[in-house]
Amino acid sequence: MKIVIAGGHGLVGSRLVARLKQRGHEVVAASRRTGVNTVSGEGLHAALDGAHTVVDVTNAPSFDEPAVTDFFTRSTEQLLAAGERAGVAHHLVLSVIGTQRLQSSGYFRAKDAQERLVKRSSLPHTLVQATQFFEFMASIIPPGGGKDIVHLPPALVQPAAADDVAAQLADLVAQPPSNTTIEIAGPETYRLNELVQWVMYSYQDDRPVLADPTARYYGALLDDDTLTPAGYARLTPTHFRDWLDAYLNGSVEMPHVHHPNPLSR
Repeated sequence: MKIVIAGGHGLVGSRLVARLKQRGHEVVAASRRTGVNTVSGEGLHAALDGAHTVVDVTNAPSFDEPAVTDFFTRSTEQLLAAGERAGVAHHLVLSVIGTQRLQSSGYFRAKDAQERLVKRSSLPHTLVQATQFFEFMASIIPPGGGKDIVHLPPALVQPAAADDVAAQLADLVAQPPSNTTIEIAGPETYRLNELVQWVMYSYQDDRPVLADPTARYYGALLDDDTLTPAGYARLTPTHFRDWLDAYLNGSVEMPHVHHPNPLSR
């Protein structure tokens, strides 16, 4: 079965490509590295020729408005149109738990627009909303040094390892499209301020951390329900403490973060 991974060289995409190849699928990692531009449509026709399934794990290069909405809208429209022309049987999209509850944030408004486009399309689809990745916890650390107090929301989070999310997506590729939204989350909940503080210590950043309910996340205020599953969620196996130990031992790497700090606005 031919499967196209839009964003196939990213954090989740690269892991998904590897897993699907191990299962014997013909996999195309579609990104600018391979001459595919989902925003302009360049290379999409050739990439999707004969494809059974398209998995969209792309992310915007800028999280600022209007660029973020422009990216998700244009990229999704191009992928859906190309998929319809190619007769794709399953369009699977990775989104974020809390998207509909974070509409004061430009980034999450853009993700909501993406989801609505997929729901309105004629393609059989599955929408997957996942919680934040362990690998992105470092991006939440505000810049600064010395003894500056770090303000972080104490809201509950239920993050997952990127590799575990890729494994769940690989399983969903083998299943028929659900035409619904499926939630994926980690095995445990934590307070966001405590979780980020653990990562700070791993970076030898000993700034004091203040649990501040008024600290914003991508421009939005959080509560205990914002970033946690709304209903039944597929739970991933890796616990954060085990993942962090693997990181400290050099078994896993933190990705280089290209987007702005989510608490900086």
